[in-house]
Amino acid sequence: MSEDTFRSVEIERASVGKYVLRNVRGGSMSMGTGQDASFTPVELLLAAIGACTAIDVDHITARRAEPTQFSVQVTGDKIRDEAGGNRMQNLTVEFTVTFPQGADGDRAREALPRSLQQSHERLCTVSRTVELGIPVSIVEAAGSTGD
Repeated sequence: MSEDTFRSVEIERASVGKYVLRNVRGGSMSMGTGQDASFTPVELLLAAIGACTAIDVDHITARRAEPTQFSVQVTGDKIRDEAGGNRMQNLTVEFTVTFPQGADGDRAREALPRSLQQSHERLCTVSRTVELGIPVSIVEAAGSTGD
């Protein structure tokens, strides 16, 4: 891994079922089990998929015209599969984007379908990783079992 490709976040337990997520730039947010307003891990997964594509699409279309509306809804079903494991299925990312009337808005509207396709097929790291089914390694850090 090189410094320009490595990404990380840290999760620290605040209490049972409540955690603080931190990035290397100093950002933080709470997450938990859904017993309060904190985002759950599944909601964060949905948010990551939608936000990744939204950023791509926004950067491409906003060069042509500033949208008058730009919203994304990401949905899916959490199921227990045949093997007895939890997973998501029927993931859908739905964009509602409008642009002003005029030539710039027309150019942005014309760019929208292609920007969605480009994000999905090659730009969005998150959805591409999910679709490719990249393995996840779970490891215990050395010395983490006691004081």
